[in-house]
Amino acid sequence: MSRTRTAIEAGKTALIVLLAASAIFLGWRTGLFNDFFRAMPFFGNVAELMRGGAASVETGGVAIKDAARPVCIVITNETGAHYGVKYDTDARNSVYDRTSSILNEALGSASQPQEVGVDEWRAALSGPGVFFSYIAPVGISVLDGWLGTRNPVFSEEVSVRHICVAFGEDKSRIYFQDHESGLFFGADTASSAGKAQELEVYVPNDAVFAFETGIRAAESTPCAVLFPGSEHPDVQAVPSGTAEELLDAALTALGHIDETYTIQPESDGAFQCIGTQFNIMADARGRVQYRSRESLPPVEERPVLSEGDLIERARVIVEGTVGAKCGNAEVFFESIEHSGGYSSVCFSYYIAGGRVYLNDDANAAKVNFVSGTVMDIELNFRSFTLTGDYTSLIPERQALAAAGGEFILCYYGAGTESMQPFWH
Repeated sequence: MSRTRTAIEAGKTALIVLLAASAIFLGWRTGLFNDFFRAMPFFGNVAELMRGGAASVETGGVAIKDAARPVCIVITNETGAHYGVKYDTDARNSVYDRTSSILNEALGSASQPQEVGVDEWRAALSGPGVFFSYIAPVGISVLDGWLGTRNPVFSEEVSVRHICVAFGEDKSRIYFQDHESGLFFGADTASSAGKAQELEVYVPNDAVFAFETGIRAAESTPCAVLFPGSEHPDVQAVPSGTAEELLDAALTALGHIDETYTIQPESDGAFQCIGTQFNIMADARGRVQYRSRESLPPVEERPVLSEGDLIERARVIVEGTVGAKCGNAEVFFESIEHSGGYSSVCFSYYIAGGRVYLNDDANAAKVNFVSGTVMDIELNFRSFTLTGDYTSLIPERQALAAAGGEFILCYYGAGTESMQPFWH
Protein backbone atom coordinates (compact mmCIF):
# COMPACT_ATOMS: atom_id res chain seq x y z
CA MET A 1 0.00 0.00 0.00
CA SER A 2 2.81 2.37 0.94
CA ARG A 3 4.65 1.67 -2.31
CA THR A 4 1.44 2.25 -4.29
CA ARG A 5 0.83 5.62 -2.58
CA THR A 6 4.46 6.62 -3.17
CA ALA A 7 4.18 5.76 -6.84
CA ILE A 8 0.95 7.78 -7.15
CA GLU A 9 2.53 10.81 -5.47
CA ALA A 10 5.58 10.54 -7.71
CA GLY A 11 3.31 10.38 -10.73
CA LYS A 12 1.44 13.49 -9.59
CA THR A 13 4.70 15.37 -9.13
CA ALA A 14 5.94 14.36 -12.56
CA LEU A 15 2.61 15.41 -14.11
CA ILE A 16 2.75 18.83 -12.39
CA VAL A 17 6.32 19.38 -13.61
CA LEU A 18 5.34 18.32 -17.16
CA LEU A 19 2.32 20.65 -17.21
CA ALA A 20 4.36 23.56 -15.84
CA ALA A 21 7.09 23.00 -18.44
CA SER A 22 4.47 22.83 -21.19
CA ALA A 23 2.88 26.07 -20.00
CA ILE A 24 6.24 27.84 -19.95
CA PHE A 25 7.11 26.52 -23.40
CA LEU A 26 3.78 27.62 -24.88
CA GLY A 27 4.05 31.00 -23.19
CA TRP A 28 7.53 31.48 -24.62
CA ARG A 29 6.49 30.44 -28.15
CA THR A 30 3.40 32.68 -28.15
CA GLY A 31 5.22 35.72 -26.71
CA LEU A 32 3.16 35.69 -23.50
CA PHE A 33 6.24 36.51 -21.40
CA ASN A 34 7.75 39.12 -23.71
CA ASP A 35 6.60 42.08 -21.65
CA PHE A 36 8.00 40.50 -18.50
CA PHE A 37 11.44 39.98 -19.99
CA ARG A 38 11.48 43.42 -21.61
CA ALA A 39 10.90 44.91 -18.16
CA MET A 40 14.20 43.49 -17.02
CA PRO A 41 17.62 44.88 -18.06
CA PHE A 42 18.47 42.75 -21.12
CA PHE A 43 17.56 39.53 -19.28
CA GLY A 44 19.61 36.72 -20.79
CA ASN A 45 19.63 38.31 -24.24
CA VAL A 46 22.96 39.98 -24.89
CA ALA A 47 22.91 38.76 -28.48
CA GLU A 48 19.73 40.76 -29.11
CA LEU A 49 21.33 43.78 -27.47
CA MET A 50 24.34 43.41 -29.78
CA ARG A 51 22.02 43.60 -32.78
CA GLY A 52 20.22 46.64 -31.41
CA GLY A 53 16.93 44.81 -30.99
CA ALA A 54 16.44 45.12 -27.22
CA ALA A 55 13.85 47.55 -25.90
CA SER A 56 14.88 51.09 -25.09
CA VAL A 57 16.13 51.30 -21.53
CA GLU A 58 14.48 54.68 -20.99
CA THR A 59 11.20 54.28 -22.86
CA GLY A 60 10.73 50.68 -21.78
CA GLY A 61 10.51 51.42 -18.07
CA VAL A 62 13.71 49.54 -17.24
CA ALA A 63 15.58 50.48 -14.08
CA ILE A 64 19.08 51.11 -15.45
CA LYS A 65 22.32 51.11 -13.47
CA ASP A 66 24.82 53.92 -13.03
CA ALA A 67 27.67 53.58 -15.49
CA ALA A 68 29.81 55.87 -13.32
CA ARG A 69 29.84 57.04 -9.74
CA PRO A 70 31.13 60.27 -8.22
CA VAL A 71 34.87 60.09 -7.60
CA CYS A 72 34.56 62.63 -4.79
CA ILE A 73 31.80 63.28 -2.24
CA VAL A 74 31.85 66.03 0.38
CA ILE A 75 29.41 66.27 3.30
CA THR A 76 29.28 69.70 4.98
CA ASN A 77 27.78 70.15 8.44
CA GLU A 78 26.04 73.11 10.08
CA THR A 79 29.35 74.71 11.08
CA GLY A 80 30.75 74.59 7.55
CA ALA A 81 33.25 71.82 8.32
CA HIS A 82 33.71 69.15 5.63
CA TYR A 83 33.97 65.38 5.54
CA GLY A 84 35.34 64.34 2.15
CA VAL A 85 36.01 60.97 0.57
CA LYS A 86 37.86 60.35 -2.68
CA TYR A 87 40.85 58.00 -2.52
CA ASP A 88 39.24 55.16 -0.55
CA THR A 89 37.00 53.31 -3.00
CA ASP A 90 35.13 51.25 -0.40
CA ALA A 91 34.48 54.29 1.79
CA ARG A 92 33.34 56.35 -1.19
CA ASN A 93 30.92 53.65 -2.30
CA SER A 94 29.55 53.38 1.24
CA VAL A 95 28.98 57.14 1.42
CA TYR A 96 27.38 57.18 -2.02
CA ASP A 97 25.02 54.36 -1.09
CA ARG A 98 23.93 56.47 1.86
CA THR A 99 23.65 59.82 0.07
CA SER A 100 22.45 58.92 -3.45
CA SER A 101 18.84 58.98 -2.23
CA ILE A 102 19.35 62.66 -1.31
CA LEU A 103 20.50 63.41 -4.86
CA ASN A 104 17.66 61.27 -6.22
CA GLU A 105 15.04 63.20 -4.24
CA ALA A 106 16.54 66.57 -5.12
CA LEU A 107 16.71 65.85 -8.87
CA GLY A 108 13.29 64.24 -8.95
CA SER A 109 11.56 67.20 -7.30
CA ALA A 110 13.61 70.07 -8.74
CA SER A 111 11.87 73.06 -10.25
CA GLN A 112 13.10 74.75 -13.43
CA PRO A 113 16.80 75.66 -12.86
CA GLN A 114 17.83 79.31 -12.98
CA GLU A 115 21.33 80.70 -13.50
CA VAL A 116 23.09 81.78 -10.30
CA GLY A 117 26.37 83.55 -9.61
CA VAL A 118 29.59 81.97 -8.41
CA ASP A 119 29.11 83.52 -4.97
CA GLU A 120 25.82 81.66 -4.45
CA TRP A 121 27.50 78.47 -5.70
CA ARG A 122 30.33 78.84 -3.20
CA ALA A 123 27.88 79.65 -0.39
CA ALA A 124 26.04 76.40 -1.20
CA LEU A 125 29.28 74.41 -0.99
CA SER A 126 30.22 76.08 2.30
CA GLY A 127 26.86 75.44 3.98
CA PRO A 128 25.16 72.21 5.10
CA GLY A 129 24.67 69.81 2.22
CA VAL A 130 26.22 67.12 0.03
CA PHE A 131 28.51 67.74 -2.96
CA PHE A 132 29.13 65.17 -5.70
CA SER A 133 31.92 65.39 -8.28
CA TYR A 134 32.26 63.14 -11.35
CA ILE A 135 35.56 62.67 -13.17
CA ALA A 136 33.92 63.16 -16.58
CA PRO A 137 30.86 65.17 -17.64
CA VAL A 138 27.55 63.32 -17.65
CA GLY A 139 24.35 64.48 -19.32
CA ILE A 140 22.04 65.53 -16.52
CA SER A 141 19.19 63.58 -18.09
CA VAL A 142 21.48 60.51 -18.15
CA LEU A 143 22.28 61.05 -14.46
CA ASP A 144 18.55 61.48 -13.92
CA GLY A 145 18.05 58.05 -15.49
CA TRP A 146 20.76 56.39 -13.37
CA LEU A 147 18.99 57.60 -10.26
CA GLY A 148 15.56 56.63 -11.61
CA THR A 149 14.06 60.11 -11.23
CA ARG A 150 13.09 61.06 -14.82
CA ASN A 151 12.48 64.75 -14.09
CA PRO A 152 11.29 66.37 -17.38
CA VAL A 153 12.64 69.86 -16.52
CA PHE A 154 16.23 68.91 -17.32
CA SER A 155 17.56 69.11 -20.87
CA GLU A 156 19.70 66.40 -22.42
CA GLU A 157 22.05 69.10 -23.70
CA VAL A 158 23.25 69.98 -20.18
CA SER A 159 26.28 68.00 -18.99
CA VAL A 160 27.57 68.22 -15.43
CA ARG A 161 30.55 67.14 -13.39
CA HIS A 162 29.74 68.96 -10.16
CA ILE A 163 26.39 68.93 -8.37
CA CYS A 164 25.39 69.91 -4.85
CA VAL A 165 22.29 69.53 -2.67
CA ALA A 166 22.18 72.38 -0.15
CA PHE A 167 20.01 71.91 2.93
CA GLY A 168 17.89 74.82 4.18
CA GLU A 169 15.53 75.27 7.10
CA ASP A 170 12.49 76.02 4.95
CA LYS A 171 13.56 74.53 1.63
CA SER A 172 16.50 72.86 0.02
CA ARG A 173 18.12 73.66 -3.32
CA ILE A 174 20.07 71.73 -5.90
CA TYR A 175 22.98 73.38 -7.70
CA PHE A 176 25.09 72.26 -10.64
CA GLN A 177 27.67 73.63 -13.06
CA ASP A 178 27.03 73.34 -16.80
CA HIS A 179 30.23 71.74 -18.06
CA GLU A 180 30.10 73.36 -21.50
CA SER A 181 29.42 76.96 -20.49
CA GLY A 182 30.91 76.90 -16.99
CA LEU A 183 27.76 78.65 -15.70
CA PHE A 184 26.11 77.70 -12.41
CA PHE A 185 22.41 76.90 -11.95
CA GLY A 186 20.17 76.39 -8.96
CA ALA A 187 16.64 75.12 -8.36
CA ASP A 188 14.34 74.61 -5.39
CA THR A 189 13.61 71.01 -4.43
CA ALA A 190 11.49 69.11 -1.96
CA SER A 191 13.06 69.55 1.48
CA SER A 192 15.88 67.16 2.34
CA ALA A 193 16.88 69.07 5.47
CA GLY A 194 15.76 66.23 7.72
CA LYS A 195 18.30 63.94 6.09
CA ALA A 196 21.12 66.19 7.29
CA GLN A 197 20.79 64.54 10.71
CA GLU A 198 21.49 61.16 9.13
CA LEU A 199 24.86 62.47 7.95
CA GLU A 200 26.08 63.59 11.36
CA VAL A 201 27.92 60.26 11.67
CA TYR A 202 30.55 61.64 9.27
CA VAL A 203 33.16 63.51 11.30
CA PRO A 204 34.98 66.35 9.49
CA ASN A 205 38.37 65.19 8.19
CA ASP A 206 40.03 68.45 7.02
CA ALA A 207 38.85 68.21 3.43
CA VAL A 208 38.51 71.72 2.00
CA PHE A 209 37.25 73.31 -1.20
CA ALA A 210 40.06 75.02 -3.11
CA PHE A 211 38.33 78.41 -3.07
CA GLU A 212 38.36 78.32 0.75
CA THR A 213 42.18 78.25 0.83
CA GLY A 214 42.92 81.63 -0.70
CA ILE A 215 45.32 80.04 -3.21
CA ARG A 216 45.30 82.12 -6.39
CA ALA A 217 45.14 79.07 -8.66
CA ALA A 218 41.84 78.12 -7.00
CA GLU A 219 40.06 80.91 -8.88
CA SER A 220 39.99 78.74 -12.01
CA THR A 221 38.82 75.62 -10.15
CA PRO A 222 35.86 76.62 -7.95
CA CYS A 223 34.84 72.98 -7.48
CA ALA A 224 38.20 71.36 -6.62
CA VAL A 225 38.44 69.58 -3.26
CA LEU A 226 41.78 69.28 -1.47
CA PHE A 227 42.63 66.56 1.01
CA PRO A 228 45.36 66.28 3.66
CA GLY A 229 48.00 63.59 3.32
CA SER A 230 50.35 62.90 0.47
CA GLU A 231 50.74 59.11 0.24
CA HIS A 232 48.92 57.10 -2.39
CA PRO A 233 49.05 53.36 -3.11
CA ASP A 234 51.19 51.67 -5.73
CA VAL A 235 49.38 49.36 -8.11
CA GLN A 236 50.24 46.19 -9.95
CA ALA A 237 48.59 45.65 -13.34
CA VAL A 238 48.63 42.52 -15.51
CA PRO A 239 46.49 41.22 -18.40
CA SER A 240 43.34 39.60 -17.03
CA GLY A 241 44.14 36.27 -18.66
CA THR A 242 45.74 34.55 -21.61
CA ALA A 243 44.60 35.32 -25.13
CA GLU A 244 42.61 32.07 -25.20
CA GLU A 245 40.95 32.80 -21.85
CA LEU A 246 39.98 36.32 -22.88
CA LEU A 247 38.66 35.13 -26.23
CA ASP A 248 36.43 32.64 -24.40
CA ALA A 249 35.31 35.35 -21.96
CA ALA A 250 34.38 37.65 -24.84
CA LEU A 251 32.48 34.93 -26.68
CA THR A 252 30.51 34.14 -23.54
CA ALA A 253 29.80 37.73 -22.51
CA LEU A 254 28.80 38.83 -26.01
CA GLY A 255 26.37 35.97 -26.51
CA HIS A 256 28.25 34.02 -29.20
CA ILE A 257 29.54 31.05 -27.20
CA ASP A 258 26.90 28.64 -28.57
CA GLU A 259 27.24 29.74 -32.19
CA THR A 260 29.33 28.15 -34.92
CA TYR A 261 32.83 29.60 -35.30
CA THR A 262 36.44 28.64 -35.96
CA ILE A 263 39.50 29.72 -33.96
CA GLN A 264 42.82 30.34 -35.67
CA PRO A 265 46.12 30.88 -33.80
CA GLU A 266 48.29 33.76 -35.04
CA SER A 267 52.09 33.84 -35.22
CA ASP A 268 52.36 36.49 -32.47
CA GLY A 269 50.44 34.45 -29.91
CA ALA A 270 47.09 36.05 -30.69
CA PHE A 271 43.93 34.12 -31.55
CA GLN A 272 41.33 35.01 -34.14
CA CYS A 273 37.77 33.76 -33.88
CA ILE A 274 35.74 33.80 -37.09
CA GLY A 275 31.98 33.40 -36.80
CA THR A 276 29.25 33.61 -39.39
CA GLN A 277 28.49 37.24 -38.53
CA PHE A 278 31.44 38.39 -36.39
CA ASN A 279 35.21 38.37 -35.90
CA ILE A 280 37.06 38.54 -32.58
CA MET A 281 40.81 38.99 -32.17
CA ALA A 282 42.49 38.47 -28.77
CA ASP A 283 46.19 38.98 -28.05
CA ALA A 284 48.58 38.23 -25.19
CA ARG A 285 48.55 41.85 -23.98
CA GLY A 286 44.89 41.59 -23.02
CA ARG A 287 43.47 43.41 -26.01
CA VAL A 288 40.28 42.03 -27.56
CA GLN A 289 38.74 43.49 -30.71
CA TYR A 290 35.25 42.60 -31.87
CA ARG A 291 33.84 43.34 -35.33
CA SER A 292 30.28 42.67 -36.41
CA ARG A 293 29.58 41.61 -39.99
CA GLU A 294 25.80 41.66 -39.60
CA SER A 295 23.76 43.86 -41.90
CA LEU A 296 21.98 46.81 -40.36
CA PRO A 297 18.20 46.46 -40.08
CA PRO A 298 16.02 48.53 -42.44
CA VAL A 299 15.86 52.20 -41.50
CA GLU A 300 12.22 51.93 -40.45
CA GLU A 301 13.11 49.16 -37.97
CA ARG A 302 16.03 50.94 -36.32
CA PRO A 303 15.27 52.13 -32.78
CA VAL A 304 15.57 55.78 -31.84
CA LEU A 305 17.94 55.76 -28.88
CA SER A 306 18.91 58.50 -26.48
CA GLU A 307 22.43 58.87 -25.09
CA GLY A 308 21.19 57.19 -21.92
CA ASP A 309 20.10 54.17 -23.96
CA LEU A 310 23.46 53.89 -25.71
CA ILE A 311 25.44 54.26 -22.49
CA GLU A 312 23.32 51.59 -20.80
CA ARG A 313 23.79 49.16 -23.69
CA ALA A 314 27.53 49.74 -23.59
CA ARG A 315 27.57 49.38 -19.79
CA VAL A 316 25.97 45.93 -20.01
CA ILE A 317 28.72 44.82 -22.40
CA VAL A 318 31.53 46.39 -20.36
CA GLU A 319 30.25 45.04 -17.05
CA GLY A 320 30.30 41.49 -18.39
CA THR A 321 33.78 41.78 -19.93
CA VAL A 322 36.55 44.07 -18.62
CA GLY A 323 34.44 45.05 -15.61
CA ALA A 324 34.24 41.45 -14.44
CA LYS A 325 38.01 40.92 -14.53
CA CYS A 326 39.57 44.20 -13.31
CA GLY A 327 40.48 43.21 -9.74
CA ASN A 328 40.59 46.17 -7.33
CA ALA A 329 39.77 48.71 -10.05
CA GLU A 330 36.49 50.11 -11.32
CA VAL A 331 35.37 50.78 -14.89
CA PHE A 332 33.48 54.06 -15.34
CA PHE A 333 31.78 55.73 -18.27
CA GLU A 334 33.97 58.54 -19.56
CA SER A 335 32.55 59.95 -22.79
CA ILE A 336 30.14 59.56 -25.67
CA GLU A 337 30.85 61.01 -29.11
CA HIS A 338 28.85 61.13 -32.32
CA SER A 339 30.54 61.31 -35.72
CA GLY A 340 29.67 60.20 -39.22
CA GLY A 341 26.73 58.05 -38.14
CA TYR A 342 28.79 56.39 -35.39
CA SER A 343 28.21 56.77 -31.67
CA SER A 344 31.24 55.84 -29.57
CA VAL A 345 30.88 55.15 -25.84
CA CYS A 346 34.17 55.04 -23.92
CA PHE A 347 35.01 53.68 -20.46
CA SER A 348 38.18 54.03 -18.36
CA TYR A 349 39.73 52.28 -15.38
CA TYR A 350 39.88 53.96 -11.96
CA ILE A 351 41.58 52.75 -8.81
CA ALA A 352 42.08 54.35 -5.38
CA GLY A 353 40.58 57.59 -6.69
CA GLY A 354 42.98 57.77 -9.63
CA ARG A 355 42.44 57.43 -13.36
CA VAL A 356 44.48 54.78 -15.16
CA TYR A 357 46.03 55.81 -18.46
CA LEU A 358 46.81 52.79 -20.61
CA ASN A 359 49.57 52.64 -23.18
CA ASP A 360 48.74 54.33 -26.52
CA ASP A 361 45.94 56.26 -24.74
CA ALA A 362 43.67 53.24 -25.10
CA ASN A 363 40.39 53.07 -23.23
CA ALA A 364 39.41 50.25 -20.93
CA ALA A 365 36.56 49.76 -23.39
CA LYS A 366 35.14 51.47 -26.44
CA VAL A 367 31.81 50.43 -27.94
CA ASN A 368 30.81 51.78 -31.37
CA PHE A 369 27.16 51.85 -32.44
CA VAL A 370 25.36 52.57 -35.68
CA SER A 371 21.63 53.18 -35.17
CA GLY A 372 21.75 51.35 -31.86
CA THR A 373 23.49 48.28 -33.33
CA VAL A 374 26.92 47.32 -32.01
CA MET A 375 29.37 47.41 -34.91
CA ASP A 376 32.72 47.03 -33.16
CA ILE A 377 34.18 46.89 -29.66
CA GLU A 378 37.66 47.36 -28.28
CA LEU A 379 38.36 45.83 -24.87
CA ASN A 380 41.62 46.15 -22.94
CA PHE A 381 41.52 43.55 -20.18
CA ARG A 382 43.62 44.51 -17.13
CA SER A 383 43.55 43.24 -13.57
CA PHE A 384 44.71 45.72 -10.92
CA THR A 385 45.96 44.96 -7.42
CA LEU A 386 47.00 47.29 -4.60
CA THR A 387 50.53 46.19 -3.70
CA GLY A 388 50.54 47.51 -0.13
CA ASP A 389 53.34 49.98 -0.94
CA TYR A 390 52.83 53.74 -1.10
CA THR A 391 54.39 56.65 -2.95
CA SER A 392 54.63 60.13 -1.40
CA LEU A 393 53.50 62.97 -3.65
CA ILE A 394 53.65 66.69 -3.00
CA PRO A 395 50.68 67.90 -0.88
CA GLU A 396 47.57 68.81 -2.80
CA ARG A 397 47.76 72.53 -2.00
CA GLN A 398 51.21 72.63 -3.55
CA ALA A 399 50.01 70.54 -6.49
CA LEU A 400 47.18 73.02 -7.09
CA ALA A 401 49.59 75.95 -7.04
CA ALA A 402 52.09 74.16 -9.30
CA ALA A 403 49.43 73.09 -11.81
CA GLY A 404 47.83 76.52 -11.82
CA GLY A 405 44.43 74.85 -11.87
CA GLU A 406 42.70 71.48 -11.73
CA PHE A 407 44.74 68.29 -11.37
CA ILE A 408 43.91 64.64 -10.79
CA LEU A 409 45.58 61.53 -9.40
CA CYS A 410 46.75 59.23 -12.20
CA TYR A 411 48.42 55.91 -12.91
CA TYR A 412 50.14 55.14 -16.19
CA GLY A 413 50.37 51.63 -17.59
CA ALA A 414 53.16 51.57 -20.15
CA GLY A 415 53.38 47.80 -20.35
CA THR A 416 55.07 47.42 -16.97
CA GLU A 417 53.39 45.57 -14.13
CA SER A 418 54.15 48.15 -11.41
CA MET A 419 52.49 51.56 -11.51
CA GLN A 420 53.16 54.50 -9.19
CA PRO A 421 50.73 57.39 -8.70
CA PHE A 422 51.39 60.90 -9.95
CA TRP A 423 49.57 64.24 -10.25
CA HIS A 424 48.44 65.25 -13.72
